[in-house]
Amino acid sequence: VQLVESGGGPVQAGGSLSPSCGTPTYPYSSHSLAWFRQVPGQEREGVAGIYDYGYTVYADSVKGRFTIPKDNAKNTLHLRMNSLNSEDTAMYYCAARYGVIATMNRRDYSNWGQGTQVTVSS
Repeated sequence: VQLVESGGGPVQAGGSLSPSCGTPTYPYSSHSLAWFRQVPGQEREGVAGIYDYGYTVYADSVKGRFTIPKDNAKNTLHLRMNSLNSEDTAMYYCAARYGVIATMNRRDYSNWGQGTQVTVSS
């Protein structure tokens, strides 16, 4: 199953960006989903996750700034990012796994998108 991210790009510090992740055939309603990010030379880290039934979890570094809404009818996952800073610069990936719980552990996910780059400039 292919996941396709879009909507990354350059943004100034303090600004907002909303990448999306979609697939024409993926049954989002029966899967848990997450956004991860990775900086070269570092581990891929979980940013936000949404359980099968809609419960959301966030990394401490993005709580209060990011949200992870999904649209089951359109099979689209979003990442709403506000108050961005330079530490948010990374390649952002969406991921999906069959099951209820959206973990923040990259090893729990077998379906990944190709990534979309977010670059925050000060």
